[in-house]
Amino acid sequence: MNAIALLQDLVSIPSVNPMGRDLSGPEYFEGRLTEYIAKFFQKLGVDHQVIEVVPGRANVIARIDRPGATRTILLDAHQDTVPIDGMTIDPFKPEIRDGRLYGRGSCDVKGGLASMMAAFARLATERPAGASNVVISCTCDEESTSLGINDLTRLWTDPKRTGTLLSKKPDLSIVAEPTDLDIVVAHRGATRWKVRTVGRACHSSRPTDGINAVYRMAKIVTVLEQYAELLPSLVKPHRLCGSATLSVGRIEGGISVNTVPDWCEIEIDRRVIPGEDGMQAMHDVETFLKSHVDIPFEFLPPWIVGATLPDDDNGPLSDELMTHIEKVAGPHKKMGVAYGTHASRIADKGVPSVVFGPGSILMAHTKDEWIPVDEVEKAAEIYFRFCAGA
Repeated sequence: MNAIALLQDLVSIPSVNPMGRDLSGPEYFEGRLTEYIAKFFQKLGVDHQVIEVVPGRANVIARIDRPGATRTILLDAHQDTVPIDGMTIDPFKPEIRDGRLYGRGSCDVKGGLASMMAAFARLATERPAGASNVVISCTCDEESTSLGINDLTRLWTDPKRTGTLLSKKPDLSIVAEPTDLDIVVAHRGATRWKVRTVGRACHSSRPTDGINAVYRMAKIVTVLEQYAELLPSLVKPHRLCGSATLSVGRIEGGISVNTVPDWCEIEIDRRVIPGEDGMQAMHDVETFLKSHVDIPFEFLPPWIVGATLPDDDNGPLSDELMTHIEKVAGPHKKMGVAYGTHASRIADKGVPSVVFGPGSILMAHTKDEWIPVDEVEKAAEIYFRFCAGA
């Protein structure tokens, strides 16, 4: 199965995650891509399931079992991409130039998905004697709220979900993300929540008659900036993942420029490192604010709580994978990264996990996103060899 032809198909099918915005249209959500992937597995003649996570959004899983296999490998890649705002290329026209394939999602992470699907198809057709049992999961909503991976892990952790192709815990997992064919053995996680201030609205010609919620929030933001600067001294940096961080990413409030705003909200991204607790990290921010400002504010419940990937128990897995990488692609390295992946959610449920795939994280989410064609082909070969026991 040609990984590049697969990748061209995947990129040409929009699967944009609206990232919480109220958007609709044929380019949004994973529905069309889910249908394509399900038909792909159907043509292969393998056991597969489409599992709806929320209305209109689904995971697709497929499985190959080998008689006498002693372990089950989970290969995971997400279906969704970030939005296309500001792109300088046709996002859904997968053009190949100078050894690169361009298009939204080519790098993050349809290149890895295509490599995994190609390897899986080869395992299904060649049926190598020494292969492991292999489950491939094509998950939804990685880019926003992790609905897909949270549902996937419940297949083996929630007794009510028995009867699926993944009702028993896999023995290990490889998650596809752009790693330049290196192995990510540790990474940070993210806790994200909103902070709200309230005031009293009035006509802007008499602003002293009201209470400006934006002015109140400005004081909060100033203190948060101070906290962010202190974090490296408050939390010991991780040897592979670096320091914990905090960033204010969005702000909104009020109804019009001629009305003193009676509300304001910001969104906070707190990156946690292995060893930290995602909820406690949020509580620590709240405690710091309360000790440094004398205005009322409210923390809203987080929509995602940071799960990290520690490197405590994935050493044997990463060593084994490295032997196959070096045979196909030459010397590579193990590393920690600042961003988060599905590997943390899988590892949190007791499955040793690493992150590995084609492409560079520097090209993810960019205006002219691309991936090296040869890395997609090499990744497909490496996934195959690892699962086949070659």
